[in-house]
Amino acid sequence: MQITGVSHLFVEALLEGAEARGIDPVPLLAAAGIAPGQRRVSTQAYATLMKSVALALDDEFFGRDSRRMKQGSFAMLCHAVLGCRTLRSALARAVRFYNLMLEDTVVAVTETDGMLRLETRSSRPVALFAHENLLLFLHRLACWLINRRVPVASLGFAYPVPERVAEYPLVFGTEALFGQSCSFLGIDARYGSLPLVRDEAALKEFLALAPENLFVRYRPSHGTAHMVRLHLAAMKLIDWPDFAELARSLGMSASTLHRRLADEDSNFQMIKDQIRRERAQALLRQGGLSVMAIAEELGFAEPSAFHRAFRKWTGRAPGQFRRETVLGGV
Repeated sequence: MQITGVSHLFVEALLEGAEARGIDPVPLLAAAGIAPGQRRVSTQAYATLMKSVALALDDEFFGRDSRRMKQGSFAMLCHAVLGCRTLRSALARAVRFYNLMLEDTVVAVTETDGMLRLETRSSRPVALFAHENLLLFLHRLACWLINRRVPVASLGFAYPVPERVAEYPLVFGTEALFGQSCSFLGIDARYGSLPLVRDEAALKEFLALAPENLFVRYRPSHGTAHMVRLHLAAMKLIDWPDFAELARSLGMSASTLHRRLADEDSNFQMIKDQIRRERAQALLRQGGLSVMAIAEELGFAEPSAFHRAFRKWTGRAPGQFRRETVLGGV
């Protein structure tokens, strides 16, 4: 099922951790381009909001544990698992990482009856949102590490049925059980034996797209979206074709290309935005061009339009991003 946006129920759940610490949610919503009361938001806007909340709290667990997962923790987790040989060993290492970082949330990986299961329990009342995101992020990371869309075979939560229950098939691809002894996500154990196929260069690209790529279902890099991405990435932005021209150049009709992208939870605009964002970030890191020159390079008619787009993509202004990445060595 194609994700057409993120429910306001997830937006509200994300903001709870910030509001509990006295942070006004209105500027966070505005920076992400989300209107108060908006029923559904784009995955890109939701990802921007996630970044803004994590930055405001300096916590990539969004204020849901008594110990913060400071900014950069997820990136270090990815680096830690990259050297593992199989997905099974990578998940075991990821679980150890989370258990070192968190105080109230315990994660485990078990294997029984042909099922590899990620489990999480809390030693004190912790919001469902924390368990949802932990299991979701680990699942998406697993898919990326082996470049496969790994079906979720079982899903359960140690909570009563939430108002957002209808969203689970969109996000996880399956229905969930509730009122369980622990929260869990299970996959076929045969995936655990598959080798990791990623390297440091691929990880850099993966992290540049996070957390947007952690919320949508995984798209293998050999699919149609990847083919479109490679086609556009090899061109100057000024030479990009329109959708009909792109379809013809790839040897298919526009309707076929649209359907194939939709099947991978992608679309033409999303791919163009991702390429623009990556090029903008790379140019800002290099430091050789002014923000105005970068805006022109990326095809924006006005620097203000680039500022708005970049803030929507990352939750930060271009100048702020340049200062933080250059000084921080990102």
